[in-house]
Amino acid sequence: MKPVISHPWSLTAGEAMELQRRLSSLVVRDGRPEVRYVAGIDVSTSRGDDTGYAAVVVMSYPGLSVVEEAFATAPLPMPYIPGLLSFRESPVIVKALEALKVEPDLLMVDGQGIAHPRRLGIAAHLGVLFDKPAVGVAKTRLVGIYKEPGPQKGDHSLLYDGDEVVGAVVRTKKGVKPVFVSVGHRVSLEFAVSFVLSCCTNYKLPEPTRMAHITVNRFRREHGLQKVSG
Repeated sequence: MKPVISHPWSLTAGEAMELQRRLSSLVVRDGRPEVRYVAGIDVSTSRGDDTGYAAVVVMSYPGLSVVEEAFATAPLPMPYIPGLLSFRESPVIVKALEALKVEPDLLMVDGQGIAHPRRLGIAAHLGVLFDKPAVGVAKTRLVGIYKEPGPQKGDHSLLYDGDEVVGAVVRTKKGVKPVFVSVGHRVSLEFAVSFVLSCCTNYKLPEPTRMAHITVNRFRREHGLQKVSG
C-alpha cells in the first residue's frame, strides 16, 4: 500500500492546522464500499519515550478472522497537541500500512474522522492520504454536542458541531459507554455506523480496532524489551 498524497510531518502547530484545512476539502463524505478486508489501526507509546509503535491488523469481512498483521516503529515528530494527533501518529501508521501484503478495502482507525475542529482527524487524514474508505472510531469526544443514545446495542444519536452533523454516538454494547463514530473518507455516516456495529461482537470496541489495540501493546512491550536487552 502506498499513499497517493505525501507532505512533510515536522511542522509547526500553525502549519499543521493550515494543512488540515486544505486536506479536509478532499474528504469524500459519502460511499458504501464493498469490503472483503478491513484494517484495524492503532498506535501505542511509552511515557517518556519519543518512539511510536503502530499495528495494522487486517481482518476478513464479515468473518472477522485475522489475515495479516503489520508493525512499525518511528520517532514521533510532534508532541501531543489536541486536534493534531494525526501529525504525531500518522507517520508510523503510514510505515506499517506500506508493509502490508494484503490491501484492505477499508481503514478503521482508533480516532476521529471529521468529528474534528478542522474536519480532519486521524481517520480522515489517513483516508485522504491513501484515498481509501476510512472510518473513525473514538472512545472519547473531541468536538460537538449530542443526546445520550438509548441503552441497547445499536442505539445511537447524532453528534453536532454547531448545525453540522459530524458523527454519531453509538452504543456498541448494552450497559457500556458509547463510542464516537465519524466519516473518515469515501463512506457515508450511515454506512460507518452500520459497519462499526457489524464488527462488534462481545466487546465495546469493534474487532478490528480492538485487535489492533491488543496487538500494538504486545508489540510495544516486546520491542521495548528487545531495545533494553540490546
